[in-house]
Amino acid sequence: MNQRLIAACIAVPGALALIVYANLARLPYATYSPAGTVDVLGSDSQGTPIVDVSGHKTYRDDGELRMTTVSVTSACADDACWLPLSQLIGAWTDGDKAVYPYDAVHAPEETAESSRAEGALQMATSQDSAVEVAMREMGIDVPQVVKVAALTEGKPAVGKLEVGDVLRTVDGAPVSSTDELVRLITRGDGDEAVRLGIERDGDERTVEITPVVEDGRRLIGITPGLDYDFPFEVKLNISPNIGGPSAGLMFSLAVYDTLTPGSLTGGRSVAGTGEIAPDGTVGPIGGIQQKIAGAREAGAQLFLVPEENCADALAADNAGDMRLMMARTMHEVRVALDEFADDPAASLPSCEDAR
Repeated sequence: MNQRLIAACIAVPGALALIVYANLARLPYATYSPAGTVDVLGSDSQGTPIVDVSGHKTYRDDGELRMTTVSVTSACADDACWLPLSQLIGAWTDGDKAVYPYDAVHAPEETAESSRAEGALQMATSQDSAVEVAMREMGIDVPQVVKVAALTEGKPAVGKLEVGDVLRTVDGAPVSSTDELVRLITRGDGDEAVRLGIERDGDERTVEITPVVEDGRRLIGITPGLDYDFPFEVKLNISPNIGGPSAGLMFSLAVYDTLTPGSLTGGRSVAGTGEIAPDGTVGPIGGIQQKIAGAREAGAQLFLVPEENCADALAADNAGDMRLMMARTMHEVRVALDEFADDPAASLPSCEDAR
């Protein structure tokens, strides 16, 4: 047997074994991939406007404000959702995808179900903040209210209160903050009942609850949270399959554009991302490289990048002809978009400025 044949006999089985390993062996990594965009100035699959307003005049005009999404490999309690080496290599060599250690993406006890639940909660919170910021940008006062954010199983409030109930008074005293709510409930004696004035689905009612005493404190078993008393209704009709807080900036801009005359984009396509805080500050997000890729493929002309993501956005270098604009606050973005609407070549806050 000649040397070439011997080498082939050794190499071929090794290559086959490597191919099998690459396709079967699962490694503790997760991937980020572009997952498309949604024009939040448009309508959902049922034809309902994504920004759905009741009680205020709306202005539907040309242009697009596109929220961007990322597909992340799912979490699981064991290694069943780890990825084969062949898939990881494919993602690593794709300029629009990214590979991260599994533990850098998912918490140790995180599951697909818990991840969806957390994402849904973050989405709901970001929508409320977005609407509040948009209204405040219009000069509309939006008072804060205290709501029931969660109920504790087995405690007295279960069956008496519901998540989302607005807590107006305790024994006739107005509730102005979560701290004030706790003080009013704990000030009584022992198991003396408290009377809560609440608002549920627009109806006001009074509920009587007898607290339990634990570690010397009177408890009714709720987790309170701050919400907003909006002067009119704004719903954001987004697919429940999309979660997380990163669309806050785009939601806020879309609500503002819908409630005010004229096109905020000048009839052009603007995409972006960024978590929105109640004071209008734009916070960083994950997956900036994939979101830029999704916006580029959707034909956006301008992409809004949170200031803290600018370095990664520039390093990704995958925007093509799309401009990258730095986003620090909703107000600054709104003013810059007014200039962009008048002149798409206007000087705008740049990610280069963040350096």
